[in-house]
Amino acid sequence: MTNNIITAGVDEVGRGCLAGPVVSSAVILNEKINLKILKDSKKINFQNRLKIAEYIKHNSHYAIGVASVKEIFDLNILQASLLSMKRAIKKLSKKPQLILIDGPFAPKGLKNYKTIIKGDEKIKCISAASIIAKTYRDLLMIKLSKEFKQYAWERNFGYGTKDHMEGLKKFGITSHHRKSFKPIHKMLLK
Repeated sequence: MTNNIITAGVDEVGRGCLAGPVVSSAVILNEKINLKILKDSKKINFQNRLKIAEYIKHNSHYAIGVASVKEIFDLNILQASLLSMKRAIKKLSKKPQLILIDGPFAPKGLKNYKTIIKGDEKIKCISAASIIAKTYRDLLMIKLSKEFKQYAWERNFGYGTKDHMEGLKKFGITSHHRKSFKPIHKMLLK
């Protein structure tokens, strides 16, 4: 909350990944939440992030929005990210009076919003949204890795690490790979 205005923080994760959906979260924090533990999700290790995400879920209103690999291909990654944000905002059980969005872009059609560069480092409700979105997406990629062991998604979460790239060279492209992304697209052209 900001001066008793119902404020939602919104952030997305997975824009730079080669595989998996892009995921956003919208979070309205309860007044009594411990703000000290909320920071940019990238600055919290995996195990702590899981614990903090559970704490946020029990002490806030939150929602998740997802844009699929197909939507990323059809729309482009920026538009798919904005779509996932819009879905998260719409799913909130409590309606925000102000929406604070990480980054320079906002979904079309929103009212009373502000975009904030590096918002996940500066604004606690955006930090909370980054933690919820990252945890959700990481767990999704870990689940997918059980079926697609060759790509090490349980460790790289779909980012283009050495293990992931080696898996792609040896085993090819899955339906979860983003075919419009340069490394994948180049493989399709061969």
